[in-house]
Amino acid sequence: MQHTTDPRWGTKLLRGSGLLLLVVPQFVWAATVTIMQSEPPRSMDPGDQTATYTSNILDPMYEGLVRMNTQGKIIPALATSWQKNKDGTLWTFKLRPDVSFQDGTPFNAQAVVYNIDRHLDKSRGLAASGRLRNVVASIEKTGPLTVTFHLKQTFPTFLNLMTTGAAMMVSPKADKAGTLGMHADGTGPYQFVQYKTGEYVLEKRNPHYWGKVHGADELKWTWSSEMSVMNMAVQSGEADIINPVPPQFAKLLKANPTISLHRSPGAAVFWVALNTQMKPLNKLKVRQALNYATNRSALVRAISFGYAEAANSPLPTIAPGYDAKLNDYPYSVSKAKALLKAAGYPNGFRMTIAVQAPDARTAQVLQAMWKKIGVTLDVKQMESGVWTKAAFADAKQKQQMDIGSVLASWSSGLIGNDLQLRPLYDSQSFAPDGANLGFYKNPQVDQLIDKAASSLDTRQRNQDYVKLQQLISRDAPQVLLYYQDDLYATRKNVKDVEMVPGGSLVVRNASKTAR
Repeated sequence: MQHTTDPRWGTKLLRGSGLLLLVVPQFVWAATVTIMQSEPPRSMDPGDQTATYTSNILDPMYEGLVRMNTQGKIIPALATSWQKNKDGTLWTFKLRPDVSFQDGTPFNAQAVVYNIDRHLDKSRGLAASGRLRNVVASIEKTGPLTVTFHLKQTFPTFLNLMTTGAAMMVSPKADKAGTLGMHADGTGPYQFVQYKTGEYVLEKRNPHYWGKVHGADELKWTWSSEMSVMNMAVQSGEADIINPVPPQFAKLLKANPTISLHRSPGAAVFWVALNTQMKPLNKLKVRQALNYATNRSALVRAISFGYAEAANSPLPTIAPGYDAKLNDYPYSVSKAKALLKAAGYPNGFRMTIAVQAPDARTAQVLQAMWKKIGVTLDVKQMESGVWTKAAFADAKQKQQMDIGSVLASWSSGLIGNDLQLRPLYDSQSFAPDGANLGFYKNPQVDQLIDKAASSLDTRQRNQDYVKLQQLISRDAPQVLLYYQDDLYATRKNVKDVEMVPGGSLVVRNASKTAR
């Protein structure tokens, strides 16, 4: 019997007695990479959602004019170059030629204008539109492959903004047809195959992609709010990647020789948004009392097993201008009780909190802590879609539903402080149009957010952000909880998966081999 090596695959062909045998090597190419996350997608339209885990699913299928790599650097995507005027209020982009959307619609200047205009149109009500409307005054086609943005004022982090979901390019034809909610249509290296509600989203390589596709043949996205399910999925091989890793299983996964645990400082801030328009949370002393009654260090130990850090600021620790010295609410039951008494609630009160399943344990810990000052916390655990409707309800609806608070998280990653603070604390960002879930309003905060966002002086801008952190902390529109580390896990045979701070998982180049 003779053997020869096939140089294309590194396999051996054995020949003898008219019989041809293929001896498979230790590793072979595997066609599908399966990713499990903790929640389902909220839309297949990148401009109609602001959720990190939804953006992860959409990232392989969509592109903007520019892209942020995992080192935080802005790189070309659908634009090949750009330039701005002296004060940064005019930005001109030269677009990439010979690009089309999945449905065959050409990508050009007209398509870009259409995409931006749909967000400038308030009547559309798209979830991510506020981010662009706050900055962009108008856009014009200045050539077949050239567009110019006119900004309302100087905005130093404009390119960062252009990497967000609102700036992802969708097919104008698909948008007009109204199909984007369930059927993605972009220009990315992967194209949409199927969204089976409640089960999975399937994507495949885009054969018409303008660049090179380095990843697997298919990406399959699944989800579960059950932490034990995610843990078992990656250990059994049902999932190749899980994001995020449930902290209680992190050490177990780290010890598993078939699993790689990936950990890095996160940008996600977890907090309880307090409804400042509902009694008794409309009283400052009551909100401050809840903050004093929260033992953040104990909370981190109880739910994150060392994979988080107690939060002291509405900005994450990786943010420029983060104030590490801020410490307005050290744990003190006695101060909390004194504040409640001064506010007219010496015996405490009852309040509700809306949470998703993964955060139920956090709410239970808060329930026990706040009971010490007489506050009865009614935990309303909700499925993801129901929670979203409740969390982003307007003030009148929240009153009717008796939603006194919402446990949530927010991360702008490396995009900038404006997108961390404006959606949550600016009075123009009241839910449902923004993520100011507790309807907090302070004119001084509004003015300082605008001032910091338009400052070209980095030092002054960071000083403004320090002041903003102090003002917001003093007003206590929320109870800050913790900064979650970015944790995800992969099977050992999976490569080229990356994480952008804040939980943004990049799998467009991911591949795996099968043993």
